[in-house]
Amino acid sequence: MTERPMRWKTIRPTFMLPQLRKLTVRSRLALGVPALAVVAAAVAVVASVAVQGDPQLAANQADIANPDCTLQVPANPLSANGLATPYVLSAARGRCQETNADQSAFVQATILDPATGKLSVYDPLVIDRGSKPAIAPTPPTLPRGAVVGIWFGFNGANLTLRGDTGTCVNGDHTGVFGQYAYCNAQPFFAAANNAIAGKKLVIPPLGTGKDGRPCMTTRDFGLVDQDQSDNVTTTYLQARDGRVAQDTPANESKLGFRKVRAKTRAKLSNGSDNVLLDAFVDPALGCTPYTAADLASGRQVTSLALDELQAATRQAAPMALVPTNDPMVLDGTKTSVTKTNLYRVGVDMPAINTRAETPQAYCRQLFTTGLQRTKLDARFTKVAPSPDPGAASTLFTFLAQRLAGSFDNLGCGTLLHTKNPVHVVTNKAGVVVDAGL
Repeated sequence: MTERPMRWKTIRPTFMLPQLRKLTVRSRLALGVPALAVVAAAVAVVASVAVQGDPQLAANQADIANPDCTLQVPANPLSANGLATPYVLSAARGRCQETNADQSAFVQATILDPATGKLSVYDPLVIDRGSKPAIAPTPPTLPRGAVVGIWFGFNGANLTLRGDTGTCVNGDHTGVFGQYAYCNAQPFFAAANNAIAGKKLVIPPLGTGKDGRPCMTTRDFGLVDQDQSDNVTTTYLQARDGRVAQDTPANESKLGFRKVRAKTRAKLSNGSDNVLLDAFVDPALGCTPYTAADLASGRQVTSLALDELQAATRQAAPMALVPTNDPMVLDGTKTSVTKTNLYRVGVDMPAINTRAETPQAYCRQLFTTGLQRTKLDARFTKVAPSPDPGAASTLFTFLAQRLAGSFDNLGCGTLLHTKNPVHVVTNKAGVVVDAGL
């Protein structure tokens, strides 16, 4: 089986801004969403001017890959039929393609049975406009009265939802969040919290890591960065003909993933904080992620919603909550309490306390509590694999470069009146191979 390198939102310091010709998803959040929007707009203007009077260039414009894509939400997305209906990826201009790892979009549902408190997961499929699935999705069997929440991840810049979006939140009136959106999250978390209060749903304890500390969550300052709790843990299978299927053992077998000469090329993955925690940090520290049954395969799998439920229930203070200087909740270059709270609703966080939860406070915790945890765990993370070998050589250097970039992009130097406490060392290829904290 071959796996395409995962597109992580690896955070680069803003001094990389001049290298726009090399802009990838890896450096997207180095610029931040607002900065990238400016870049995208500039590129669009240049392209518009260039094609005037040139029919050939105008014809070729349709082939340009677009960092901003649209996802068509099917009818009745919270129903079993809606979950089994593929979402359709497209672009108003240029081209958006699910198998382009810089444009791949991902959908993940978590389902609660309110009668029993049981949770399950289902990953709806995403296909290109005009395409069909390599294998038809396996329809889920939902419990009576099921409460369904849906979350989205994106490897590009800005994902806009269209279609049956009555229960969905994609941003505010000024613009989308970026890579993140959700549908019916607030009712889902309300029902889950009721089940927890009624002791129908018991969230597993975090356990203790090899470092003697509680295992991390998506709200631990040792894990978070400049924009936390975004993207999902969904993966898809890509067939040789470019079509996509749900990632299940049955589909792997049908598509030849288990053969020596595989008929498939890759798994499509969404580089998320959740995957970082569940697939890299937890194993490095001897911890176990929270899982539930996948309704398509029967396997035990992770999900964004499971991570957030565990974080909300088990994370001790200080708890890292989405700050107003998170690039995904900015309105242009300005902070927005409204947009921050809309984002928080989707991951079961309380409304922001603007007096206590300031950008300065977030920076301070990230570079005291977070930095201390990164130092403490270095002996384990230095021998753990990097989520993105093209950016960092080990899990330790990956986490260190995220901290370094977050310090710059959140404006922590100005807020805390100090220099960046993280010094990264790169090789000739630009890969971070060491770091001083």
